[in-house]
Amino acid sequence: MAHALPLRSTARPRRLPPVLAVVAVVALLALPFAPDGGGGAHPADAVSALAVLYCALRLLRDRRRPLSRTAAVVLGLPVLGLAVAAAGAASPGAGAAGLGRYLQVFVLVPAAVLLLVRDRGDVRLLTWSMVGLALWQGAVGVHQYATGTGASYQGERIRAVGTFGPQDVMGMATVVSLGVVCAVGLALGRAPVRQRLLAAGCGLVLLLPLALSFSRGAWIATAVTCAVQLLLAGVRRALAVGAAVVAAAVVLVGGFGVGTAMLQERVGSITRVADAPDQSVTDRYTMWAAAAGMWRERPLTGVGLKGFPEHRDAHASLALSSGSETDGAGAGYRRQPLLSPHNMYLLVLAEQGLIGLLALAGSWLALLVLGLRRLVAVRRDRGAVPDCAFVACGLLVWQLTDFAYADIGGPSTVLTAVCFGLAAWWALSPAAREVPQR
Repeated sequence: MAHALPLRSTARPRRLPPVLAVVAVVALLALPFAPDGGGGAHPADAVSALAVLYCALRLLRDRRRPLSRTAAVVLGLPVLGLAVAAAGAASPGAGAAGLGRYLQVFVLVPAAVLLLVRDRGDVRLLTWSMVGLALWQGAVGVHQYATGTGASYQGERIRAVGTFGPQDVMGMATVVSLGVVCAVGLALGRAPVRQRLLAAGCGLVLLLPLALSFSRGAWIATAVTCAVQLLLAGVRRALAVGAAVVAAAVVLVGGFGVGTAMLQERVGSITRVADAPDQSVTDRYTMWAAAAGMWRERPLTGVGLKGFPEHRDAHASLALSSGSETDGAGAGYRRQPLLSPHNMYLLVLAEQGLIGLLALAGSWLALLVLGLRRLVAVRRDRGAVPDCAFVACGLLVWQLTDFAYADIGGPSTVLTAVCFGLAAWWALSPAAREVPQR
């Protein structure tokens, strides 16, 4: 009796998408990591370096041109100011450290994300991973508030900081804010109704931990960005979603009494920055003035990378406090020195001068203009805008708004690099305009 030989499958084994290297960077930010003194590199930083290396090896193997001429110019523009500022640093070590950090956040990792993301499906995978990270960090933050195990705020350990610890109180706020922006972008795009409802639900849920972070800068940046996303989607939809958000906020704060008194006081402090500012606002204004003084001293090249702490006292007034106090969330009391102006634009202006600011801000502005122009072009040609456009443009708007109240630093900074990479993919990649196959 003849036996039929088994047929060999001619189908090639399905390869894992290269974007998983970037997803791994996002996933590692879910791990608790609080080194002594609040410094040191996070494991996500190490994996981001591996992702850049993996991208470079793929380019060598495939023997293809890495970036278009426009992409190379836009992403490479910051290198000019960084090289000048690194040469003017107080020490070679400080210059090298600052140069490496800026290249990681604004050049290398964004370029790797641009090259590793193949299509809109990869963008959605990466976007949902950021929403998942935000939900996890938000859940940890809400638990900290409910159990009184968070970071110290006005004498009570109720500030939600997630796994980032009290040394990086902005970490969870940043992650959750970006999760809200991603969720809103997914909800506004072209996708099955079930997925859009799920994304909208995630965005509403994330409003609670965002409120409990007590981060005014994150609140402002998120509100501005979501308003821009909704307006890009249409005025009618913006009004409908805005009404839903207001209703959810009323239920959370009014119905359940979520931090009512302290939240009202924190929100009210936003409008009291000139009349009766608290010490944190006073410190911030003092450091802004110090940064401006450094720039006036060296307007073209600045004081050099990592030079703000060394020149701070020579330009700051006596209103500046000796440092910020951190406590709670699994760590003991510690006084942290104020080593940056908490304004990315002023930090670049102080350390890199006009050359560095024009190079960095020029790169960011180019990404924003190209991204918005592509969004408008896609809407004109096809009558609808994909979700990846709302996500990419929203993440970039959030970063540029938040930079008015914060600068790079801490484990969540690597997520800033991923955001710039997604914005670069939508603005610069030819694949962003391709119609997905159904």
